[in-house]
Amino acid sequence: MEAIMAKPEHVYAVFFSATGTSRSGALEIANALDPRAITLDLTVINRQDPAPAFSPRDLVVFGAPVYSGKVYQGALERFSRLRGQDTPCVLTVTFGNRAFDHALLQLSDFVRALGFLPIAGAALVGQHTYGQIALGRPNPDDLAQNRAFASQIADLLAEGSLAQPNFPGNPSYAEKPGGGRGRWRPLTDADKCVLCGLCAEECPEQAIDYSDFCTIADELCCACFRCIRVCPTGAKNMDTPAYLEFAQAFTQRLAEPQSNAYFL
Repeated sequence: MEAIMAKPEHVYAVFFSATGTSRSGALEIANALDPRAITLDLTVINRQDPAPAFSPRDLVVFGAPVYSGKVYQGALERFSRLRGQDTPCVLTVTFGNRAFDHALLQLSDFVRALGFLPIAGAALVGQHTYGQIALGRPNPDDLAQNRAFASQIADLLAEGSLAQPNFPGNPSYAEKPGGGRGRWRPLTDADKCVLCGLCAEECPEQAIDYSDFCTIADELCCACFRCIRVCPTGAKNMDTPAYLEFAQAFTQRLAEPQSNAYFL
């Protein structure tokens, strides 16, 4: 691998995180590497600041969610406007207790094409959007593992002994399904809606029109349920028999706790 600096001038946490789990992992690692780490939150489109010019002296910690074994396509769309100059990076992908499949390999290939050099990666368990799966994760033990991983990265940086990790996954991942916008779409109880507009303001994909908070654009919605989480009155919901039946079965299917995976 190309020569890597012993200590970066700036550490960045760059992430797409509709529910906060990808944010948590990327920030924990970035802040452990440098308490002054700079945050670049790419989740909500209309809040994005201009992307900095990353240099070979920087270190970027990427964070993105896994959708059906691949990186969510909306996260890749956000990252596509970034450019590195042989900039070292740490990759983190967050999966909902099933599997991360090809996500790390896919993200590695993607950021390398943008000028970044992956030096480490992690697949991190986070609470699933659907059902009651991996509740409370990342938990304090998960975050402690992330800090220990960051310490390993710092030691290897100091030694100058980092190499490009071998990430698991099928090289033909482009032909595999996944990474799309999810299956379910939130509903709105018009009687509970107070027209505050918070759902539209917080929607990562601008799928909720300010002129009609009750309607969600199917082709834009990524099924993150962020609108349900932020709605102050409970107007946004998934209280349908079909979803509740699915969520119960899905929760039982993914009940076995999975572990974080780290790669150097």
